[in-house]
Amino acid sequence: MKNAEIAKRRDETIARGVGMMTQIYVERAENAEVWDVEGNRYIDFAAGIAVVNTGHRHPKVMAAVEKQLGSFTHTCHQVMPYENYIGLGERLNEAVPGNFDKKTIFVTTGAEAVENAIKVARAATGRQAVIAFGGGFHGRTFMGMSLTGKVQPYKAGFGTMMPDVFHVPFPNDLHGITIDHAKAAITQLFKAALDPDRVAAIILEPVQGEGGFYQAPVELMRAVREICDEYGMVMIADEVQTGFARTGKLFAMEHYDVAADLTTMAKGLAGGLPLAAVTGRADLMDAANPGGLGGTYAGNPLGIAAAHAVMDVIEEEQLCDRANELGSRLKQRLEAIRADVPEMVDVRGPGFMIAAEFNTADGSVPSADFANKVRAEGLKRNLVLLTCGVHGNVVRFLAPITIQDEVMTEAMDLLEESIKAAKAA
Repeated sequence: MKNAEIAKRRDETIARGVGMMTQIYVERAENAEVWDVEGNRYIDFAAGIAVVNTGHRHPKVMAAVEKQLGSFTHTCHQVMPYENYIGLGERLNEAVPGNFDKKTIFVTTGAEAVENAIKVARAATGRQAVIAFGGGFHGRTFMGMSLTGKVQPYKAGFGTMMPDVFHVPFPNDLHGITIDHAKAAITQLFKAALDPDRVAAIILEPVQGEGGFYQAPVELMRAVREICDEYGMVMIADEVQTGFARTGKLFAMEHYDVAADLTTMAKGLAGGLPLAAVTGRADLMDAANPGGLGGTYAGNPLGIAAAHAVMDVIEEEQLCDRANELGSRLKQRLEAIRADVPEMVDVRGPGFMIAAEFNTADGSVPSADFANKVRAEGLKRNLVLLTCGVHGNVVRFLAPITIQDEVMTEAMDLLEESIKAAKAA
């Protein structure tokens, strides 16, 4: 079977709106390596968009899933509950930042986690409005799209967004948006368009994912906390992409000296199985009536079992430390490349959530073309890379944190070749 043959079938079968970044049709995967149906080997610097932080098919995760398969795969927790759901909730209540009593719910996707966090905030405050940030990404459901601060490709063609969602600029020194601009925008919003007493929540990513791997400054996080405290709003940290050791901490909010009231998570939680969660202040989480939260597949037993194993692996293999080590190595290599590639205007990111941003040669204009050339040159060399950013000019690096040293070295060599080939093109 050939990739091209399957691609033809896909074009005839699957809706055009499901985007495709590659034409690699996977047959098997192991840790940071993937093999397609033609037997070609690739190094995976996408990790399913920060999902398999513990690597493809980690033995401990696979063993946990196989053990659960031998017992049961689904009862719906709301019909016949199971202990490991409770146990994982206990672990997250303990692990999520915040010195207060917490409770947890499980759902299936990151977008669901965000939707339910907004539901909780509205139920707890009796208010409707939500403030989000430009460049943020919060999912493809209607509330998720509305919160997302990027039109293409997420909002285009889908009509009116959800009401009472407001956006303010996210600080970004590279693009001339300071923390003062962001704070002034919130002040102006409250003066001109929105009574703060109508705001249920402010939601933000500690590090913007799809938006370009821009980390929220400490001052912004403190300011959001202060605003929420002053007006009785709920602070929501969207940790869907930043969670589970990716930033060198179990949760990215551990990099700050303030805590969110609610935390959403998914992606890296269950090592490749669909599972998401909201963990937050117990008094807020209990605001919804019984039956108001949940879902048929929410907290599926296989995903719960996998997540327990993921939590164990992160601790036993010290993956937070490993993320910092790998990120440091990658940053050093990228900074060395910058000496010969002026188009690379920035290298950034905490832990192993690293990105390189590209402009035109004179540094004045974001260059999606250059970033896409890097991605394409990487693919020619069997290195899978992802682009992101509001301008599409950022290459993000999301390899499994368990990547072997020799594979990491090989990948960095291929990356350097790819960037230099893009410049020469």
